[in-house]
Amino acid sequence: MTLQQLAYFVALADVGSFTRAADTVGVAQPTLSRQLRVLEQELGARLVDRGARDGLHLTPAGEAVLPLARRILADMDSARTAVAELVGLRSGRVRVGATPSLCIGVLADVLRTFCGRHPDIRVELVENGSQPLERGLARGDLDLALVIVPAAGLDPGLAVTPLLRERLSVASAARQTGQTGRVVARRTITVAELSRHPLVLPREGYDLREVTLRACAEARVSPRIAVEGGEMDAVLRLVEAGAGAAVVPDLVFAGRPGLQRTALTPPLYRTVALARRSDLTPTHAVQAFCDTLLELLGDLSSGNGLVGDVQVLLRPATSA
Repeated sequence: MTLQQLAYFVALADVGSFTRAADTVGVAQPTLSRQLRVLEQELGARLVDRGARDGLHLTPAGEAVLPLARRILADMDSARTAVAELVGLRSGRVRVGATPSLCIGVLADVLRTFCGRHPDIRVELVENGSQPLERGLARGDLDLALVIVPAAGLDPGLAVTPLLRERLSVASAARQTGQTGRVVARRTITVAELSRHPLVLPREGYDLREVTLRACAEARVSPRIAVEGGEMDAVLRLVEAGAGAAVVPDLVFAGRPGLQRTALTPPLYRTVALARRSDLTPTHAVQAFCDTLLELLGDLSSGNGLVGDVQVLLRPATSA
């Protein structure tokens, strides 16, 4: 049984004539008649009574098959329309994952631009640490993710494209009162000096928390933890309120006048990468999102829109 045979049968039922049905579907009458016989043989019953004196009539089997055939053809039309919409970027879905600092940084601008260009494409955003995001990609829960590399347990089935190399700096309140005071009045601070100030740490499982604790361990100092367990936005708000300092990527300082940036020395860097499953071809919607991301990064880099020490590693002309 083929869709073409069903289309011939429906046309025949609609017009009641082999000649007119053949004209409707654009084939010769013998071709239509032959395909209808093949369909009847496949089903094991005649669908059309060809010998009726008052014209062509459907048999009981034909009456039973007709609504089913219409439904099948309608579903196929819906499938074609859905695919056409995806190809034309008129609808679809993109499931994006990102770490908290990237969600409040560069990704917010990417999402604004992408949604403005493709308002009918639904974007689903997942905010989490790099390792949970990688697991989400491997399970098929995400189409792509912005992660920090290298990360422990990186799935070999993921295609990882480095995008940014950014420095980690110390964020403290630009204006503080009380005994805590500002972290430093100079441009740099060592990890040992930072350990003498109260710190705000994100919750477990986030890359910045592990980087901060590892840097203190390597410097053989114990951090003074004032508050821990929050998401990145909460961490930054606590810092702005003067609860303590935090180690954050340079990208988060953009548009936050309430934060003072002090560079760590020796410097700490991290690499932001775009990850996706290597065994899956990106949909048009996913590829459009990647193109928007690269375009924005290129604009920020060429227009000096990046705060602090941030280097774009992949240019817009390069496919993700």
